Amino acid sequence: MRQIVLDTETTGLDWKSGDRVIEIGCVELLDRKLTGRHYHVYINPKRAIDPGAMAVHGITNEFLVDKPVFKDIVEEFEAFVAGGELVIHNATFDVGFLNYELGLLGRPTLAAICPSVIDTLKLAKEQNPGKKASLNALCSFHEIDNTHRTLHGALLDAELLADVYLAMTRGQESLIMVLEEPVPQMDDSEGGGFTERPPLRVLRASEAELVEHDKVLGDIAKGTKGHCLWIPPVPEAAAG
Repeated sequence: MRQIVLDTETTGLDWKSGDRVIEIGCVELLDRKLTGRHYHVYINPKRAIDPGAMAVHGITNEFLVDKPVFKDIVEEFEAFVAGGELVIHNATFDVGFLNYELGLLGRPTLAAICPSVIDTLKLAKEQNPGKKASLNALCSFHEIDNTHRTLHGALLDAELLADVYLAMTRGQESLIMVLEEPVPQMDDSEGGGFTERPPLRVLRASEAELVEHDKVLGDIAKGTKGHCLWIPPVPEAAAG
């Protein structure tokens, strides 16, 4: 299974108010293993960043001046995530922003190119009700080193989230191992069917073993007053 762990940074908290995506970070998982492939881009939002958001991720308006706009990177972004199951922390936020950006360009939503979305925030709350479920809290809970995370960053957060997700769903590894075991090969030489195996060797009981077997059955019959399933009943003599 191919999965894309994704995170974004934005100009503010609400795309409905015109806030925009300014950074996208993705890492690829294949059968629950990091492949080393990633996608990372900064985006010029053509609007000012809210000071509160800037305090969270540290990205400035000046830094984004020479970066591409979303229209210029949308095809490469879609190509990277297409067909993969998305893994996102607080998916409603990121999916909402990305669908807004796609909609501005008249393009299909993420649901059209990605089969499903796993929300690790929702998953964490289900696994540990009442516990803190921020990315930092989950890193601490699963003993994942995040000491280098002083500010939010889309690629760094996606890499941390990949480790968190794998830790949260560790029990699925055994299932994948079972699914990956080889299955019996079909023999197509005669139109299908499983490959025929050589006949099993039959070991027949010796005369001494048969005598001992009958003795055991006799003991069972005595103990059950003649009710032994392995001894056929003696047919009654026909009435004269």
